[in-house]
Amino acid sequence: MDIETIGIADLFGPPSPARDRTDANILAAASGIGFMAIKDFPGDAWLTPERRAELLRIFSLPDAEKQKLLRWNFDCTKKNVYRGWFPLQPIAVSYKEGIDMGPDLAHGQAAGDSQSDDPLREPTPLPAEETLPGWREAAASYYRAMEAVGNALMRSIARGLGLPETIFDADFQGGISTLRLIRYPLRDASAGIDISGPEFSVIHKGETRSIIGREHADSGFVTLLAQDGVEGLQAKNLSGEWIDVPPANGTLAVNFGQLLERWTGDRVRATRHRVIAPKTARFSIPFFYEPRVDAEIAPLPLAGAQPFEPFLYGDYLWDSATNFVEMSGIKHLRQPRRAKAS
Repeated sequence: MDIETIGIADLFGPPSPARDRTDANILAAASGIGFMAIKDFPGDAWLTPERRAELLRIFSLPDAEKQKLLRWNFDCTKKNVYRGWFPLQPIAVSYKEGIDMGPDLAHGQAAGDSQSDDPLREPTPLPAEETLPGWREAAASYYRAMEAVGNALMRSIARGLGLPETIFDADFQGGISTLRLIRYPLRDASAGIDISGPEFSVIHKGETRSIIGREHADSGFVTLLAQDGVEGLQAKNLSGEWIDVPPANGTLAVNFGQLLERWTGDRVRATRHRVIAPKTARFSIPFFYEPRVDAEIAPLPLAGAQPFEPFLYGDYLWDSATNFVEMSGIKHLRQPRRAKAS
């Protein structure tokens, strides 16, 4: 099965047969391969090389400026532990650098509560305006555009499952969605590590290619990924084969996370994916659409779905996200907030 590109303009209009068909196409992709590409939506003007470059200017910052944005696990003098910059780690399989930004980027300080003791609600360290003029405004605009797309997809999935379209809305009010900017450089051949083994390389179309993004399934609800026109992203199809995810301009690659898979009683599929090294540096811009920290994830009224013990999204997210290499060493910094009694 190939990855289908679906036009979603009708999701932003009133109820109609065309919207119903779009809902059905989205649910078919979500419950099948668990991956799709979307086009034709408000905010798709960002998906050009010129507009993406506005966001990716952050990688041109001098190292001294990037270091001001580092997370605590890379600079223990910093207070931020979940948001901020992660540098290249030469001996890791996932060879990338970038920044994780929260809702305060787009909605101001109230969305990143400096008085909160929850690291999932901490403010995002951002570059000063004078170092990257206009960058913050561009990044905030992109964040808000992706929130709107995430909301439209969330409602479409609800309708496709036969649920009220607003059933998820309250859980996402005050959500902690993450905008991540990533650069995958060419791996330094002089780093002194053997990248010939199966952990670091694969055979793709008869050629040995190194892995720069370890195989995984995203943990959350839905991921909206803007690619830079450079190949490398692959998804595992229903036959267990790795297929390329086309990096076409004007589209977002969409994959569904483990939270949504569990929440929908496995009606939606969380697909495993990876990144293999292209011939040049690669940039990507994933947006992880996420509920509130204190959203209670409880079984949906879906016939035949297996029940599960309700849990708080923040507890779930922290337990899963801190397993990634760029979050190593921080798991102990947050304790579960509440265990729901059955």
